[in-house]
Amino acid sequence: MTIHADVKLDAKGLACPMPIVKTKKTIEKEVQEGQVVEIQATDQGSKADLVAWAKSTGHQYIGLIEEGDILFHYIRKCNPEKADATEKTFTQTASNDDLANVTGTILDVREAAEYAFGHIPGALSMPLGELEERMNELNKNEAIYVICRTGTRSDLAAQTLAANGFTNVYNVLPGMSEWQGETAQEL
Repeated sequence: MTIHADVKLDAKGLACPMPIVKTKKTIEKEVQEGQVVEIQATDQGSKADLVAWAKSTGHQYIGLIEEGDILFHYIRKCNPEKADATEKTFTQTASNDDLANVTGTILDVREAAEYAFGHIPGALSMPLGELEERMNELNKNEAIYVICRTGTRSDLAAQTLAANGFTNVYNVLPGMSEWQGETAQEL
C-alpha cells in the first residue's frame, strides 16, 4: 500500500539534529493542521528523535517504514489545544469497549496514513475530507460507528452523516488514541 502524504521532506544524508530542524520548519511553513508529512531520512537516530519531537510538540507520530537505508517517517500536524477545546456535540456515542459487541459498520475517518499504520480489523477507511463525496458507499439502514484518533473528527463526521439522513450513527469515544483491542496494518 502506498502511504499518502500531503507534504514530502527529504532529510536524507542529514545527521542529528538536522532531520528535526527541517521537519519543524516544514511543518510550521508548509503543512496545514491535519495534514500528513513524510520525512525521508537516513539517520538511524531519527527513529527515536522524531518520535520524541512529535510527542513533545503535540503532533502525531503515525509510524515508520524502512526501505533499505531510507527511513520513511509519517507525522500528522496537530494542535492539541484546539483538539482538547473542541466541544463534542453529537449526542449518540459509543465507547471503545462497546465496539466488541456491535453489528454494523465501523467507519474510520482518520487520514489514510493513520489508518494504514493501525486500524480496527474490518473498519472502513473514509477520511473526513472525503466523507461528503463518498457517503453513498454507506448503508443508511445499518448502524455506523464513527471513529478517529480522539473523537473530534468522528464527532464532525457523525454530525455530517446525521444531517444527510443517517439515523443510526454513533461517535466512538475516546477513539483510537486509547484503543486497546486488536489492530491491523496495511503497509
